[in-house]
Amino acid sequence: MLNFITGGVCAAQGFRAGGIHVGVKTHAAWKKDVALIVSDEDCACAAVYTKNAVKAAHIHVDKRHLADGKARAAVINSGNANACAPMGEENAERVCAAAGKALGCRPEDVVVAATGVIGQTLNVAVIEQGMPELCAAAAHTAAGSDAAAHAIMTTDTCPKHGSVSFSGDGIGYPGVTFTVGGMCKGAGMIMPIMATMIAVITTDAPLAAPDLSQALTAAVNKSFNKVTVDSDTSTNDTCAVLANGLAGNTLIEWKDGDYEIFVAALDHVCRYLARSIAADGEGCTKLITCLMSGARSEESAERLGKSGGGSSLGKAAMFGADANWGRVLCAMGYSKAPFRPEHVDVTFRSAAGELLVCKQGEAVDFDEAKAKEVLSQKEVIIAVDLHEGEDSAECWGCDLTYDYVKINGDYRT
Repeated sequence: MLNFITGGVCAAQGFRAGGIHVGVKTHAAWKKDVALIVSDEDCACAAVYTKNAVKAAHIHVDKRHLADGKARAAVINSGNANACAPMGEENAERVCAAAGKALGCRPEDVVVAATGVIGQTLNVAVIEQGMPELCAAAAHTAAGSDAAAHAIMTTDTCPKHGSVSFSGDGIGYPGVTFTVGGMCKGAGMIMPIMATMIAVITTDAPLAAPDLSQALTAAVNKSFNKVTVDSDTSTNDTCAVLANGLAGNTLIEWKDGDYEIFVAALDHVCRYLARSIAADGEGCTKLITCLMSGARSEESAERLGKSGGGSSLGKAAMFGADANWGRVLCAMGYSKAPFRPEHVDVTFRSAAGELLVCKQGEAVDFDEAKAKEVLSQKEVIIAVDLHEGEDSAECWGCDLTYDYVKINGDYRT
């Protein structure tokens, strides 16, 4: 059984975090712009990255550093993506070296990430100068997690972090409590093909790097990979998980029942963070869940769900609380996933009720006033029954508003 707890990335034993302003963001001195998450002990570590052919410098550095499956800390800056910029990898390595020096660990045991504007040289000097202060600010507290989560925000309107715990009773760890916590950022340039925008997950469960990697990949596929805000895949997408094993000495292995419980906890944290990203899409007013059921396969359900929920026309209709269900069906039609339109039912659901708007691929009469009420809620579900199989998928997105254009019309300034 999973218990929802506070603490974020600091909820698990032996992890501390913090965030401060060092000057990467030059337009607002009150905005934190560098975060640190560090374990008291060495960790097994795994990560997944963007599938965009254009990759930020930190991704190449992290792949080298994680070749041995070990890490101690993660440093993330906001305000500059360190992508397509001069001396990108050199500057990322300098961040790791500064953190290693301040923490007393090898630079290779630090993973690094960046988020912000592409194509501008990272002011690495201010990060190096601020590293001692950042390390001193890191704390084993919920406030430390909150400070770190604030420090990685760009156009996000709120920090995103959460955590769960589960008991080791009955799975070979009597009296032991394991914890999984995480934080992420993301509001725009979001349609990941592998992970999320930037996310760090921590756990005190004892796992080896290969099993941790397997669990992370599966969790990401069921959560972050099902989010689309604007159909753009970032150059910087990174999701890393650190496991320090401080809650137990015997390794949790994939073949054991306790591994499945850990996977459930990891899945929950990733799902929570993924939904948080969709709900905080740039300029959005509502979270849109596209629920596909009766599909031929999970893959086709996901493809149809992301297309049906990600259409710009459909998202604009959601903003206006306009029950223009034809835009959903149209977007499904160009998804390249196989389905039979003449079998499709579409229902809109929210806290205000539910309304069938399409049956067997054709319009049905419905109350427009009721539809307006249903679609005016903060969370709306587009439920599509394909009537073709047993598989399903749940994808998340948001509406498209005037503010999205305003935010991205002058993002660099």
